[in-house]
Amino acid sequence: MNYGQYYYHYVPSYDDVYRLLPDAPIIDDIQKAINGEYQAIVCYEQLARIAPAREERNIILEIRNDERRHLEEFSKIYAKLSGRQPTYANPKQCPDHYVTALEWAFKDEQETVDFYLDIADKAKDPFIKERFRRAAADEQNHAVWFLSFLQKIRR
Repeated sequence: MNYGQYYYHYVPSYDDVYRLLPDAPIIDDIQKAINGEYQAIVCYEQLARIAPAREERNIILEIRNDERRHLEEFSKIYAKLSGRQPTYANPKQCPDHYVTALEWAFKDEQETVDFYLDIADKAKDPFIKERFRRAAADEQNHAVWFLSFLQKIRR
């Protein structure tokens, strides 16, 4: 009788291996990034509604779509690393005056650039590094748009 024929040999799946990668220390940072993206989506919806011109409104909605893409990508990365779905914190109150909201958005985008670059530097997985570097570039672009809207108002 061959007892080996009934021996169960465990072979880890890609998901199991992926969760064991050395990127576990950045899980909390990724959760924080997810909450930030969710906050931005909510606030940019509101900002688009109060934008004084259609061109600005359309650009803000494009920025919001970038934030949605980041949220989706970061949520997938989080789920792969942690083995669970991320949570989405209730967003804080968004500024309701257009200029104040633009100033808030500009500052938030600039701070986010540095945060995402820090995550990219800590990440070991090349895919995670690339996603956060790309998101940092998007955030810098968003900051430039918000700054241009502020400059236009201040002329």
